[in-house]
Amino acid sequence: MGECIRLEYDVDGQNFASAGHASESVKRMLKQMGVPALTVRRVAIAMYEGEINMVIHAHGGKAVAEIYPDHIDITLADHGPGIADISLAMQAGYSTATENIRSLGFGAGMGLPNMKKYSDDMQIESTVGVGTTVTLRVNFEE
Repeated sequence: MGECIRLEYDVDGQNFASAGHASESVKRMLKQMGVPALTVRRVAIAMYEGEINMVIHAHGGKAVAEIYPDHIDITLADHGPGIADISLAMQAGYSTATENIRSLGFGAGMGLPNMKKYSDDMQIESTVGVGTTVTLRVNFEE
């Protein structure tokens, strides 16, 4: 595989039934390509956390996965409320999720920390009132 494989998904906001569709599709593709299981798991977890964040906080967005021979780049972009304090949002357990969302089992404040934990590089660009873009890179392990 010398070329980049690009996969794009619309993430439907407030639709918990479809949350995880993009990460599951990418996971399936990586398995078919023979990517090591640990790497597939890391990608699936990091991407799923981003999808859930878009559903909970931003009413959806776009997920793009670009698969290269030695890594995958994932871009999760939304037009939600933005993140006012990124360093605070990166703290495990911090959440702005409503009680209703928490009662569904989401909003524990582990989304961004898990995205960082399971990726090799993570960048966040966010403007309050405009939206957030999270870019992840996961290197393929041999």
